[in-house]
Amino acid sequence: MNEQDKWYTDAADYWEKVDATDDGVLGGFGKLSFFDARDSKKFIKEFVEGKYGANYRLISPPQFETHLACDCGAGIGRVSKVFLLDIFEKVDLVEQNKKFLDTAKASYMGPLENRVDRYICEGLQTFTPEPKRYDVIWCQWVLGHLRNYDLIKFFERCKKGLKDKGMIFVKENNCMNEFDVDDVDSSMTRSDELFKDIFQRSGLELVKEATQKDFPTSLYPVKMYALKPIKN
Repeated sequence: MNEQDKWYTDAADYWEKVDATDDGVLGGFGKLSFFDARDSKKFIKEFVEGKYGANYRLISPPQFETHLACDCGAGIGRVSKVFLLDIFEKVDLVEQNKKFLDTAKASYMGPLENRVDRYICEGLQTFTPEPKRYDVIWCQWVLGHLRNYDLIKFFERCKKGLKDKGMIFVKENNCMNEFDVDDVDSSMTRSDELFKDIFQRSGLELVKEATQKDFPTSLYPVKMYALKPIKN
């Protein structure tokens, strides 16, 4: 097994041992789910409803339709349950851990389960979206498991999976160093500067960014990025 394969198998082995619960997938911080969903909804709102200025003057129209979103690194479907399905009609859940997807389908999603269009059991290092399928691809707390080269290739594939007005959203931890590596779960935390360099190299335009509020100061800062494919 080469070094790259070991990076991904070690990560898969780590998540196999994690409980299929909110606390499990959030590393014991399940109570933060409310604040997480609140800020994600606020961040995406202008792209869904349009952006308004003084006297309710429309500054920019809605950017995409809200038929189908792709939840990347979906785990048990937490992000879809508390956030994405408040906005989108349906979601696809992409997750390499079958245990998590089984839990999402059997119990966690509850009455929302019929709004999950596809359960896709695959790692993002190989996931290739169907062309022009998604209005939005949402990536949260998962991209640290991809090496830089694989992350760029992932974004390039995702661009082809977007509808004409589709967007990619990234919500990830940030560090002060260029990157910090966690050997326990085979992941890296990237700096804001490194993310922006990768976006540029992937042919993505950064159109909005914001920092998550009301998380404990003992945790890494969390940033949200809204991205559009750069048109050739």
